[in-house]
Amino acid sequence: MAWAVIPPEPQPVVAPHLTDYSTIRAGFSWDAARGWLDGLPDGGLNIVHEAVDRHVAQGRGARVALRFLGEGGVDRELTYAELAEQTARFADVLAGLGIGRGDRVFGLMGRLPDLYVAILGTLRRGAVFCPLFSAFGPEPVRQRLQLGHGRVLVTTPSLYRRKVAPIRDEVPDLEAVLLSGGGPGAADVPGGRDLAALLAAASPGGAVAATTAEDPALLHFTSGTTGRPKGAVHVHGAVVAHHMTARYVLDLHDDDVFWCTADPGWVTGTSYGVVAPLTCGVTCVVDEAELDVDRWYRILEEQRVTVWYTAPTALRMLMKAGVERVAGHDLSHVRHIASVGEPLNPEVVVWGQEAFGRPVHDTWWQTETGAIMIANYPGVEIRPGSMGRPVPGIEAALVARDADAKPLRTPDGGPVFVTDPDVEGELSLRAPWPSMMRAYLDEPERYAKAFVGEWYLTGDLARRDADGWFWFVGRGDDVIKSAGHLIGPFEVESALMEHPAVAEAGAIGVPDPMAGEVVKAFVALRPAYQASDELRLELIGFGRKRLGPAVAPRDIAFQQDLPKTRSGKIMRRLLKARELGLPEGDLSTLEGTSEGARQ
Repeated sequence: MAWAVIPPEPQPVVAPHLTDYSTIRAGFSWDAARGWLDGLPDGGLNIVHEAVDRHVAQGRGARVALRFLGEGGVDRELTYAELAEQTARFADVLAGLGIGRGDRVFGLMGRLPDLYVAILGTLRRGAVFCPLFSAFGPEPVRQRLQLGHGRVLVTTPSLYRRKVAPIRDEVPDLEAVLLSGGGPGAADVPGGRDLAALLAAASPGGAVAATTAEDPALLHFTSGTTGRPKGAVHVHGAVVAHHMTARYVLDLHDDDVFWCTADPGWVTGTSYGVVAPLTCGVTCVVDEAELDVDRWYRILEEQRVTVWYTAPTALRMLMKAGVERVAGHDLSHVRHIASVGEPLNPEVVVWGQEAFGRPVHDTWWQTETGAIMIANYPGVEIRPGSMGRPVPGIEAALVARDADAKPLRTPDGGPVFVTDPDVEGELSLRAPWPSMMRAYLDEPERYAKAFVGEWYLTGDLARRDADGWFWFVGRGDDVIKSAGHLIGPFEVESALMEHPAVAEAGAIGVPDPMAGEVVKAFVALRPAYQASDELRLELIGFGRKRLGPAVAPRDIAFQQDLPKTRSGKIMRRLLKARELGLPEGDLSTLEGTSEGARQ
């Protein structure tokens, strides 16, 4: 199905920061964007100064920075002034523990106030923060603490007992465990300290560390298909890209109420759940609970959220529950909705228009890029299913690949680019940019392999239309090669989702003696539908009509719980491994493995 272009939305109240894409892009420079921030008084750059202290210095300290919605109904607010004080106290705690510039502090917590204080307090100290998913089992926690040489861990007594105690002897670099809500139990933990008591005794007035733009600030581990996790190192200068994209892509204005639903254990939850919105001085909503359809609609209504950043998986769950669940909720104040984490099916873009009166704007980026790189913008037309166009300051291109999926190179070693429209290639970005990872921790060769010359190879395949919009095809290792055709699984999945029975779909290639591979799809159904042979045949026929026989799935299996990462990406490689009896690889970010049962 060809989806119609959605024209720019009327903005009767708040004009978008970006309306004329071409003009703003042509006149943009990263040097100018650095000027949007204050910098440290004596030179240098520190994320916390831009996200917290400068607002206090400019008289906005009484504004609510973080509004926490407790799972049990107990809420808490921190103003920018209170956040400055609490992060100064945390930095003083670290100083007392001998933690200084470049030392690594890890966080293993749910979306609780102490986690956000720890993130920002660590950066204030000049140390490096590494977030961990609270759903990790002991093994991925061990791996990351070992690889990152973590000296301090901030966690809760319950999470410590279940996730850290079993591997405590295998992380010798870990000197201190700061327990949120620790109380008397801290004495039973090696290196355990009660965080509340430490904060109460700490100094509230410490200065921000005199870091430079190139000093390390954040360490995000991202899983590869095999082998150990990769530790992407990000610097304080990344805040320049965070702030710019918060303005131009998320369209944050000073009086906005912003809700990023991502957990800080995922890079989005740190970059856009903490840093970027706080640099804009907005109020951030943080919900401790997991996704619940009615709760989310109540939050959007009661908190009067104006800008909402969430994942396609969450939007598909809301869509699956039915547009009638929105009825009775006043969401007229929701001005802008954006999506992140995996490609956004065109049907979800259009559904947003039906459910909220606003389409959903897809954004694309990676842990390695540190910030949004390609996006759909408010005030600019949307082509449903498209990733959008590069943000100002980013140059994107498609690199041609050979028969072995290796990037083609020119005689001087540079990449060979795809120049014709609608031809697939590997999406690549010209380095540098402020939020680009500076290294894979302790793996210089792995880092070097991610570049051809000055171009970063993302591993994602895409095509670009004649007007410059990019369209996601699939991960390079996900693409299905069938009888001479290269088939992007996302195309198959999106087509199947047009059927009213399908809530989610994952497509893989399975071996075939004639075609090399054929497409098999795994489908999760909406509640009103039951799996049956009749429905399976109907979906196969539906796919053939939409995609043609060369691309459509030859087989369909019903599976209500498709394997996903905690960030919501369907793990096609895991579907394929289980289908073919292959090794499953690194499962540390697999959703629903809270005790590491499959890890």
